[in-house]
Amino acid sequence: TMASAQLVLLICFLLGEMVQETHLTMSSSLNQETGFLLAHVGEKVTMRCTYEGNEPAWICWYMQTLGQKPKLMSSMFVYGTEITFYEEFKNSSHYVIGKEEHMHYLTIIDLKMSDSATYYCALSYKQVLYFGKGTAVSVKGPGFNIQASVHQLESETIQPGASVTLNCLVQIDSCDGEHNVYWFRNSEESEPGLIYTYGSRKDKCMSNSSTKSQICVHSLSMKNLNASHSGTYYCAVASCGHVVFGNGTILSLSCVYMVLGLTECFLNIFYLFNVLQLIFFCFYCHFQDPNQDTDRIHYASINVDHSNRSRRQRSSTATECVYSKISQGK
Repeated sequence: TMASAQLVLLICFLLGEMVQETHLTMSSSLNQETGFLLAHVGEKVTMRCTYEGNEPAWICWYMQTLGQKPKLMSSMFVYGTEITFYEEFKNSSHYVIGKEEHMHYLTIIDLKMSDSATYYCALSYKQVLYFGKGTAVSVKGPGFNIQASVHQLESETIQPGASVTLNCLVQIDSCDGEHNVYWFRNSEESEPGLIYTYGSRKDKCMSNSSTKSQICVHSLSMKNLNASHSGTYYCAVASCGHVVFGNGTILSLSCVYMVLGLTECFLNIFYLFNVLQLIFFCFYCHFQDPNQDTDRIHYASINVDHSNRSRRQRSSTATECVYSKISQGK
């Protein structure tokens, strides 16, 4: 019975290792070009992803508009040529999907404002989906008067533990509706993601009655910064049915401060080591055996003059030394 239980545990462990290894292999074999694509109405954009694996999987494309769930657009077997479109994406020449060897692509022709979204390339294998990092597409139309920009340095260096505030200046012309602000972060260590969102606040906006425009300032404050905060921060504004992304601010950790921090850390460790060594030495001296050094040997030489000896004897042995042991107590 014990042997059977051990065998079952071993099988479960091996299966878990195999599943984990398969997951890592499939995830690493799918690579999607990431970033933000800015385009105008009537233009076209192309998004690409590569699959380097050998498993019989399916390549799927998903579309996710801001604040909505992802929608399945199409699927294609990696070893086939047939493409299946779903729901609203059926029978539309607006989308072109294909592949060239290991490269799979999605092209959107004659862009519309409604095409502003994030597009994901996904790998479907054994009923498990592995998503790419996604590509955000922002479409701007003629006469579209909403502007969003991040008024920060393109590259800002931060000190570990410090604070920073990113400002997004939003100018909206000829639009009576409210707007929502979204902050995204994109970095090499993690996939692009939404980190903060909030609606418009009138106390942060100034109106111009003559031009019917609004200028609003939205801020993103962060404290106790560390290396995980490094990346590019984008401000996105949704208003009047449109979404516009700012140019982004690159936030990086200062290498100088990192070196200084490590140096200070090593110095503190060295100082602590010396203090501990001194404390140990003091304890060693304090608890040392007091009887260990009670007997100290002192040597003294005494000249003895033998007057009853002959002159020859005194000349041959001028001096005789007698040593005496003296014990000194503490």
